[in-house]
Amino acid sequence: MRYAFSPETLIKAYSLGVFPMADSAGSSTINFYDPEVRALIPLTLGCEAKHRFHIPKRLRRTIKQARFTVTIDRDFPAVIAECAAPQPNRENTWINSDIKRLYIALHKLGFAHSIEVWKGDSLVGGLYGVALRSAFFGESMFSRTTDASKVALVHLVARLRAGGFQLLDAQFKTDHLQQFGIFEIPREQFQKRLAVALASHAGILPGAGDALMVAELLESIQGAEKPV
Repeated sequence: MRYAFSPETLIKAYSLGVFPMADSAGSSTINFYDPEVRALIPLTLGCEAKHRFHIPKRLRRTIKQARFTVTIDRDFPAVIAECAAPQPNRENTWINSDIKRLYIALHKLGFAHSIEVWKGDSLVGGLYGVALRSAFFGESMFSRTTDASKVALVHLVARLRAGGFQLLDAQFKTDHLQQFGIFEIPREQFQKRLAVALASHAGILPGAGDALMVAELLESIQGAEKPV
């Protein structure tokens, strides 16, 4: 039997700490998941932090060189379509047609956001996720050229820090995210962190320029790495 979920159902699911995935891109089934271990990307900086956000030095140079143009919410449908498309290291995804429809609806309601990375007029990377109070739930990212999705993540973290977010959920730990300081915690700890994040407001600042926020993030990371 096929079940249709509403955008409101997804918002409630995220508030409870669960998230949806289809069995495959061609599947008509959507399941909700609440893993025993949850992966987070830290939003904190500084040596005193147990877990802190990190940007590899090579990637910092790429960002400073401004090879790409980065936007927010310019083309959400294109980003989720690219995330669902086959890639050399991933022939199938969990994003089916219903997932696309639901998240585009969430975007129109102001809950789902995309970061786009452009090279000229071509969309070469990006990511999307859901913002709920001061929690952001990262869903998927894609890259059509070297470092594009990494640049998108750095810009997202800069925005979340500037906007007062307290939680960046990555769902599962991956090798791709290891370099940024991703860490895992048990479900019970995640629920406690989520409750704190949902108790306060934050803003992702759609439409605001990224340059200053990213520059401040890079400067803060560099400062945190200096010997005391």
